[in-house]
Amino acid sequence: MAPLAFGLAYAGFLALALAMDRHHRDLLGGVPSRMGRLLFRGGGWMLLGLSIAPCCALWGPSFGAIAWCGLLTLAAFTLVSLTTYAPRAALLAAALLPALGLATWFRLS
Repeated sequence: MAPLAFGLAYAGFLALALAMDRHHRDLLGGVPSRMGRLLFRGGGWMLLGLSIAPCCALWGPSFGAIAWCGLLTLAAFTLVSLTTYAPRAALLAAALLPALGLATWFRLS
């Protein structure tokens, strides 16, 4: 379940980054529309909020919240590194990481 939490957090941070003009231009070209910006922000916060559920399911609510903070830090660092050195890989990872997390979760269940 930790890979699922990491994938959701990573995708959430990427969505929040894509809501900003500079990051959107660097990764996708152009600037987001007003509606696109709102969708990226809302989706990003939703994904970040959802990422706590697998942590709490795996480790319980008390330690799950602490582990979630660590996963948020790791996901943000990974996004910053990939965006800086391999921007296209940053976009690809946002699609692959949650899918990999779901596959891992179903395989372990």
